[in-house]
Parts: sequence; C-alpha cells; structure tokens
Amino acid sequence: MKQTLVKFLAIVCITTLFVWLTNKEALFMVLINKPKLWLFILFIYSVFSVYPQELVYRTFYFKRYHSLFKNKNLFIFLNAVVFSLGHIFFRNTLVIVLTFLGGLLFAITYNKTKSTLLVTIEHTIYGCWLFTVGMGDMLGFPQ
Repeated sequence: MKQTLVKFLAIVCITTLFVWLTNKEALFMVLINKPKLWLFILFIYSVFSVYPQELVYRTFYFKRYHSLFKNKNLFIFLNAVVFSLGHIFFRNTLVIVLTFLGGLLFAITYNKTKSTLLVTIEHTIYGCWLFTVGMGDMLGFPQ
C-alpha cells in the first residue's frame, strides 16, 4: 500500500499540473459543480468498469498466458499494450497513452502481488482521481 500511495501522490502532482496548464476551467469542475454526479460516476466506474477490466486484463490474462512467455518484462509490456488497445474506441491519443502507462502500473502490481483486489483498488484510485482532477472529459466520462 505504501508503493500505491507514492505512485498516487506522483499521479496527483503530474495530473493536477497537466490540467492546470491545459484547461484550468476543468480543474475539479465536476467535484465542485456536480458533486452528486461525481459520486455516482465514481461508484459506477469502480464497480462496473474497473473490476471487470481487472478480471480480464490482469487475473485472466496472467493465469491464461503466463506460460507462453519466458520473458516477464515482455509479458508485462504486452499486457499494458493489450489494456491500452482495449480503450482504442475512445479514439483519443491521451487515453491510449494513459491506459498504457496505467496498464504497466497495474500489471507490475498484479505480477508482484497476484491480488485482483489490490490491483482493482489501485486502478480505482487512479481512475477516480483522473475524473476528480478534471480529466474526465478527455477520458470519456460525462461532465
């Protein structure tokens, strides 16, 4: 959990600066202006998006395909690529880059812990933060 907290603090700093530099009006907009929508989206996203994604992209992928790879780093890299490509329907370069980076973080966590619960918590925290800080519009969340 300490590593998750450190990663989260880095994400908070980077994404807050990014939104502040690229779209100041969006910074914490939904949290401030539509707190009920904010809570609703966080719940729906966590339960109906994050958990199923982690079951498919981490738990299933690692159990099903680990025996095909001798190189653990390649296996983790490909997991991040697959996770990123799973978001290609957004047709947004930022989404592809962020999901690739997130996919790396989640795959490394899952590889280390073999915990669907921990990687789901990590994914939920990071994803909910992106919506909270004001990146929701860029990432396909309703504003």
